[in-house]
Amino acid sequence: MQMPKFLSIVFFLTGFSLLYVYQQTEIFHLAYVGQKKQGSFSELLDKNSILRYNIKKNASLTCIGSKFSGTSDYEMPNSYCLVTVAPPRKSGVLAVASRSGETLLSRIFSIKRQAEAKTINP
Repeated sequence: MQMPKFLSIVFFLTGFSLLYVYQQTEIFHLAYVGQKKQGSFSELLDKNSILRYNIKKNASLTCIGSKFSGTSDYEMPNSYCLVTVAPPRKSGVLAVASRSGETLLSRIFSIKRQAEAKTINP
């Protein structure tokens, strides 16, 4: 009875050891696969950012203006400036300018007129 019990314990420990080694090799294998995927992902991310930069550069107003204008006198600015105009002050309080055609109801309900663009024909 001693020999079968000893053999069953040896087989159990051998099987457990083989499963443990297999598990460790799978962990390393999956780590290598993950590193490979991470490398390809970072390459694709770099290509994506380069393509986005090229799209932004080609879709900028300076690039579009030079492509669509047939005349050489049309020029788009290369740099942009933000200009703010301060409203006139009246004794330390901002003066409220009334617009022509603005009614009391439009002031109360904040109804504003729609802006319209006009074309310039030379």
